[in-house]
Amino acid sequence: MKQVENIILTADGYLELEQELNMLKTEKRPEVIKALKEARDLGDLSENSDYDAARNEQAQLEARIKELEYKLEHSKIADTTKSDKVSVGNVVTITYDDGEIEEYKIVGSLEADPFENKISNESPIGKAIVGHKINETVEVSSPNGNFSVTITKIA
Repeated sequence: MKQVENIILTADGYLELEQELNMLKTEKRPEVIKALKEARDLGDLSENSDYDAARNEQAQLEARIKELEYKLEHSKIADTTKSDKVSVGNVVTITYDDGEIEEYKIVGSLEADPFENKISNESPIGKAIVGHKINETVEVSSPNGNFSVTITKIA
């Protein structure tokens, strides 16, 4: 039997998935069922493009619902109790070896969004800094080569 790996989420990330699942089940699913019924009422299903489109939408919706249910069932909310070490849920300020300063929120891989400065604990920088303290300099191994970052703030 295949071991299921826990999906790490922040409390906010878990809540977002729950809200999406609830919306899909309570709002979107009834809309799709109504569209299917209306398309079926149009008659001949063999040449009914509205019916085919509604069936495809239903299949995609049900697949997304199943995916969200799986993720929520197998997720673990990150422990965000105050610590002096970087962990999922922290906002961390780092200084690169070239002097550039960046602030990132460390999140689980499902929540990562580089455009919002949310990086995964599984990303090269995330892997390197998780478990380290303020003023520690760590080596980051990335596909573009290695570089150093210094942790200057953990919030």
